Amino acid sequence: MLTTAETCVDAGMHVHIDKPAGSSLSHFKRVLDKAAAKHLAVQMGYMYRYNPGVVLLREMLQKGWLGEPFEVHAVMSKVVPPANRKQLAEFPGGMMFELSCHLIDSIVKILGKPDEVTPFNQHAADVDDTLRDNMLAVFTYPKAIASVKTAAMEVEGFRRRHLVLCGTEGTFHIQPLDRPAVQLSLSKARGKYAKGFQEVELPNYVRYIDDVADLAKIIRMEKDNDFSYEHDLAVQETVLRASGVGLEPDV
Repeated sequence: MLTTAETCVDAGMHVHIDKPAGSSLSHFKRVLDKAAAKHLAVQMGYMYRYNPGVVLLREMLQKGWLGEPFEVHAVMSKVVPPANRKQLAEFPGGMMFELSCHLIDSIVKILGKPDEVTPFNQHAADVDDTLRDNMLAVFTYPKAIASVKTAAMEVEGFRRRHLVLCGTEGTFHIQPLDRPAVQLSLSKARGKYAKGFQEVELPNYVRYIDDVADLAKIIRMEKDNDFSYEHDLAVQETVLRASGVGLEPDV
């Protein structure tokens, strides 16, 4: 994937790269550096970037309505069939690498690159493969702690996928993520939102349509990319650390 992306960038093309950005951080950095030098767009395929719940969360944080964030918790799991497990087992990063990279992208956008990443990796299913199928990662910041959980055996896992942020002035809870619904608690009234607990209705959301529309605007130079090269590199490093995958010595 990165080899193809680099070939496209060398040819002067903007690129959309599926998640996550391979297992070599140095190779991904080289692709980003080349794209930056040529002013080319690189868009990563993390599927919650344009989710209306996540977009609203970022807007509220930017306005200061939730105060200072001190806690984030996110879960993304599902049942992975045996045939798919064998394919995923070929990658050492397991379900954190495959699935929770989507959540890590959102967390790094909200809190930045963590100071420390502590992975907990386990093969828990009674299946004869090597897939890390029960994983947790804890991110440590100066004044916040975030956790990401993922598993390959959770029945009806889509219903429980969620992202929760607790700030000193409010709590923002998105669940489920794929058909987003928001539960919001505020210490005081903010704009059209009341003090206390409330449920926030969101428009229907179809994945990737907004991604492509945004990429088109970037290519036409109608707007800047909301996700910088530096952000994408920080996400990839965090994904690898959370997956328990070692980084190259020179990175």
